[in-house]
Amino acid sequence: MKVPFCDLGAQHKEIKTQINKAIKRTIKRSDFILGLDELAFEKEFAKYCGSEFCVGLSSGTAALFLALLCSDIGEGDEVIVPDFTYIATALAVSYTGARPVFVDIEEDSYNINIASLEKAVTKRTKAVIPVHLYGQPVKMQQILKIAKANGLKVIEDAAQAHGASMRLSDGQWVKCGSMGDVGCFSFYPTKNLGALGDGGAVTTNSDEIYRKLLMLRDYGRISKYEHAIIGYNSRLDTLQAAILREKLKKIDAWNKMRQEAAFYYNLRFKDVPSVITPSSEDGIKHVYHVYAIRTNKRERVYNCLRDKGIGAIIHYPIPLHLQPAYRSLGYKEGDFPVSEKTAKEIISLPIFPHLSKKQIRYVCDCIKKAVKA
Repeated sequence: MKVPFCDLGAQHKEIKTQINKAIKRTIKRSDFILGLDELAFEKEFAKYCGSEFCVGLSSGTAALFLALLCSDIGEGDEVIVPDFTYIATALAVSYTGARPVFVDIEEDSYNINIASLEKAVTKRTKAVIPVHLYGQPVKMQQILKIAKANGLKVIEDAAQAHGASMRLSDGQWVKCGSMGDVGCFSFYPTKNLGALGDGGAVTTNSDEIYRKLLMLRDYGRISKYEHAIIGYNSRLDTLQAAILREKLKKIDAWNKMRQEAAFYYNLRFKDVPSVITPSSEDGIKHVYHVYAIRTNKRERVYNCLRDKGIGAIIHYPIPLHLQPAYRSLGYKEGDFPVSEKTAKEIISLPIFPHLSKKQIRYVCDCIKKAVKA
């Protein structure tokens, strides 16, 4: 049996008719840039996230970069970033001329370590980017408290957390991307809410940030040939927005299917002590963009999966502080032990809405044999 890491075909098959209608509608209108479906998607996605505004952008990286610019981050500033995440989070900081400051992660959630974050704040710190890694919400209430005490902007990297949510102390449930000053999303095809190409968005409750983002994404213009600021070409195109509108109708159902798959994985690994499954706390709704396990027998497990036709990925084998691109920052091996340990043990298993129990059993049986060998 072959089990792909991600099966987009099954997802598209479910809504093929709706997608085709959306594409035909856009072609008929020919409003390919900032058209009606793009504007409609922004309103619908903002409402879904529980935010006042949404600005569609060309990618998740563009979302992070422009969000930082809107927060007046620039040369000489420091921005705190978790050490264990995809490099785009740090690159967006570097693009502004600011310095990314890496901090270690929690061993259970793989999200930013709150105590390490608090210690990393200096007079130059202007913002923090909590990453809701793998679809697991960060402890945002604690981060917001630290940010308020130190006058920091909070830029949520929710690129892997569409629909993930947490319960606040007052009992209210809120979605990732709606709690900080801005929320940044990617619509890369494999995301829980993915386009058929690149795409991204920023959500915010700030009218000022919203209006600045509208200019920054579109050459800084305030009319067709009048440009108030130095802007960029970072727009979400209408065709992708039309597709995303249809997929947005399905995301809660698809997230539930991911959660059910994760629950079944956890059940199958319950009596396998050498396999550490993802954590899940009360008051947290993990959406499992990635289902990552940890094992000190990773190479053996990875080879077994590959030989059995099972897709698996290692997210991420090199922590940011050890990336050659950031050698100039002066970090060294041993600086962030949890990130380094995680990078050596973690492995991501197949996860997608239409993953069957039969496929999960096959994956788990392979892993159980590998760890016992």
